[in-house]
Amino acid sequence: MPNQIKIPIEISARHVHLSQHLVDVLFGEGYKITPLRALSQPTEFLSNERIDIVGQREILHNVAILGPVREHTQVEISLTDARKLGLNPPIRESGNHNGSASCRLVGPKGEYELDDGVIIARRHLHCSPKDAEALGVKDGDTIAVETANSLRPLVFKDVLVRVKESYNLSMHVDTDEGNAAGLTPDSYGLITK
Repeated sequence: MPNQIKIPIEISARHVHLSQHLVDVLFGEGYKITPLRALSQPTEFLSNERIDIVGQREILHNVAILGPVREHTQVEISLTDARKLGLNPPIRESGNHNGSASCRLVGPKGEYELDDGVIIARRHLHCSPKDAEALGVKDGDTIAVETANSLRPLVFKDVLVRVKESYNLSMHVDTDEGNAAGLTPDSYGLITK
């Protein structure tokens, strides 16, 4: 029987990770994004700044930017968002965006045609090496996690395990997945295999 450690499940709503180059293009040369509040993973934060994502059909306005800046720009949306925008992004692990969908990003000072970088983030589990050992998993494993206290219990299969010393234990799903399970802020899951 798998270890019954409660895994917090968080909904990762649509957001953008920007490179400093694109911060300069969208907000002005030398601009620094500013933290609004800390996120569950160390050093990551929700910024005060917002941008628009322009697809082939529609626009998503006031999309959150997460910091700190990254080497490469990445847009993470749900399947519902993708359909609204008229895009066909792949489901991928964060950081694996080569050859993914494109869009236009619009900020207060400029706009940019992003050739690739739009993905639907694969559901994943963040954990430290200590947490991974306690859970009986390792980096790169694929597991199933059953929601234990959600409004519409279900099992999330194909959850990618990501292990890093700095990670705090939490599983991330997108808005579509979170709504399907009826997740609440205190929802957690248990590994089923």
